[in-house]
Amino acid sequence: MILKHHLVLTLCAVYGILLKVTAQKSTLRGSSGQHPLVQNQTVTEGGTANMTCRVEYNDQTSLQWSNPAQQTLFFGDKKALRDNRIELVRASWSELTISISEITLADEGMYTCSLFTMPVKTAKAYLTVLGVPEMPEIDGLTKPALEGDEITLTCMTHGSKPAADLRWFRNEKEIKGAKEVNASGKTFTVTSSLQLLVDRDDDGAAYTCKVDHVALLQTPQQATEVLEVHYAPRVAITNSLTFPQEGQYLKLECVSKGNPSPDPVMWTKDGGELPDLERMIVEGRELTFTTLNKTDNGTYRCEASNHLGTSSAEYLLYVYDPNAMGQHGPDHALIGGVVAVVVFVTLCLIIVLGRYLARHKGTYLTNEAKGADDAPDADTAIINAEGNTHAEEKKEYFI
Repeated sequence: MILKHHLVLTLCAVYGILLKVTAQKSTLRGSSGQHPLVQNQTVTEGGTANMTCRVEYNDQTSLQWSNPAQQTLFFGDKKALRDNRIELVRASWSELTISISEITLADEGMYTCSLFTMPVKTAKAYLTVLGVPEMPEIDGLTKPALEGDEITLTCMTHGSKPAADLRWFRNEKEIKGAKEVNASGKTFTVTSSLQLLVDRDDDGAAYTCKVDHVALLQTPQQATEVLEVHYAPRVAITNSLTFPQEGQYLKLECVSKGNPSPDPVMWTKDGGELPDLERMIVEGRELTFTTLNKTDNGTYRCEASNHLGTSSAEYLLYVYDPNAMGQHGPDHALIGGVVAVVVFVTLCLIIVLGRYLARHKGTYLTNEAKGADDAPDADTAIINAEGNTHAEEKKEYFI
């Protein structure tokens, strides 16, 4: 009987311990496992957001999603709000996932997932909606612009959230503009201006305004305008011969650049008309001499103009006598003369330097001989020689 009594007491104690352990596990599950888990979401305007709420340990308690206005969207698998954009993705005791399509900026805010325990437990997820910036527009471009004008290009984009960034490029090279941001409700209007002092080098230059935004990673937006600049012409004359000779063929070309193009150009000689149109042929910008002679010597002038101005260039023509120039021409004769002078000067320097060195060596030998007669060694001989030299100099001075 005593043994039975002790056995019963022991079994009761073990059972009590098991009940306590079970109660502690249930308490832990209820405190940590029975709590909804959610994540914040970021969606581009027009996209779809998936809102997921999970519970690790659920004793068949219902889950619910509600919007920022505290309107119930889904209670378990039951739809509570009539909105065709909101659909059920998955519903179970451990998960409730819904989708919201065609997201707008008005959908942004704090969404709540509720677990209906006692008391009710909630978790909140913030839905961020990115506003997509509109295609940029460039204003302020005058066509055509004139060289020396000061113009301001303005690039603008609307509807970005957060505010977009605008970048300027000139022929693919980035340049800096002045940015301005203005809020308009939940979105922003961004403006960037670029001031230009128009130069002829800007003619045909492409100015691009590019929008940088987190919602445009796949499809960047940009606008491009090509600048047209009108400017007065500039003129230069090129020739086909360096040293034109009698009987040769010579072509002069009037190279003129302006916008509008300065066509045609006008050729004159010594301030007047061309004297011999049979040998002097004008074709477009070129003046051609079919056969040169001495009478063609003179100053030839090319003039080009458009509605913005006139420009000219001159070419002094001197026709050489082929017999007087020699076989190699004046350039070879000049080079030969320069080389001959250089060689002569070099030889003279070598001769003078050689004579100087020779005289200096002779003086040294003579002085050494004079002091060698009474000297016991070579060093004493040199010293005696130097002393004798000074003595002779003094004697000559007193005489």
